[in-house]
Amino acid sequence: MTDNVIHVENLSKKYILRHQSSGHSRYVALRDVIVQKAASLFQRGPQVDREEFWALRDVSFDVKKGESVGIIGRNGAGKSTLLKILSRITEPSGGRIEIAGRVSSLLEVGTGFHPELTGRENIYLNGAILGMKRAEIKKKFDEIVAFAEVEKFLDTPVKHFSSGMYVRLAFAVAAHLESEILIVDEVLAVGDIQFQKKCFGKMEHITESEGRTVLFVSHNMDLISKLCSKAILLKAGRSVLFDAVDKVTHAYLSEANANSGKFVAANSTRCLRLVEIDKEALKKEKIVLKIGFRFSMKVSNPTFGVVVYTAGGVPVFGSNTMYHPPSSQIVHGSEGEVVVTFNYVPLWSGPYTVSVWLSDGWTAIEHEEAALMFEFVSINTPLNAPAAKYVGPVHLPAQWTVAV
Repeated sequence: MTDNVIHVENLSKKYILRHQSSGHSRYVALRDVIVQKAASLFQRGPQVDREEFWALRDVSFDVKKGESVGIIGRNGAGKSTLLKILSRITEPSGGRIEIAGRVSSLLEVGTGFHPELTGRENIYLNGAILGMKRAEIKKKFDEIVAFAEVEKFLDTPVKHFSSGMYVRLAFAVAAHLESEILIVDEVLAVGDIQFQKKCFGKMEHITESEGRTVLFVSHNMDLISKLCSKAILLKAGRSVLFDAVDKVTHAYLSEANANSGKFVAANSTRCLRLVEIDKEALKKEKIVLKIGFRFSMKVSNPTFGVVVYTAGGVPVFGSNTMYHPPSSQIVHGSEGEVVVTFNYVPLWSGPYTVSVWLSDGWTAIEHEEAALMFEFVSINTPLNAPAAKYVGPVHLPAQWTVAV
């Protein structure tokens, strides 16, 4: 395995889905159910259709010691299945896995905890499962308890813990016990804001200072970019890209927004018709957005708004026609387009999305999230400038002087 601590080769996981064939739609009348039950008395058994579902198919990758790898993809792409196999919770249907080192996992609330045991007992149980000696666990015990903030409930069976207490203790155990490999699913979203900040700070320390290997699943691209050096993009159970984190997140967001900017109302009740961006204006660090509309309902005070987000979903800035009225009034019953122009945009280079909304005054009518995605290239900063990860998306001009 050379310096690889995780080697995955042609990993596959197949499930068998069973569908009972009834010949009827999902919603049936009571008389139909009675007829089916009566007919089943004279049959050998229900007709069952079997379908193969591949949650993972021929996934291969290598992770070196000390690397932090993000795993991204749409819901159902196979992310959680991959982590469960690597954590030895689920057996693969095919392929080969080699892991060098102890693995600590935090996949979902309660994983690895016995509900009848106390918090104290579960800490020692988890350490023992990892192969740690009692003296090693005892050395980390106080640090774990302090991080989890569950001192008062330490000798209470964890089945009585709230979900927040559960996840605090679970993360503290996974992060502080000395495993070589840490696997974390997006379960951290369960905790409160302060705890999430604490967790992410600990994960930054783990990846940057402790030299441990981390696999991290999240839908938050900002966090993936900040915590990980590489990423794997899964699509329908297959690995379509494994590369530097910036390349993978960009590919994921580009695919997710491939059809953005040209959405057409699916029914006649929609008012927003399309959103387009002036690509020539982008070259001059300007953003010009065109929003098409056709009113299909009574709107007394039509108000349009836009919000620009980072690729990870963090709002950066926005505008609306309530605070910045257009040159001509928007009249109910009309059809046309509104254009909003931002003449100077102090952003770092990178991908961004735009959401648009329509309201009657402040009463919401429609909201189209991620209506389009665009790549902003700052004249003064290179694409994917590393500083953007640490100081936020806004790049303000500044003047520095030196006094000696």
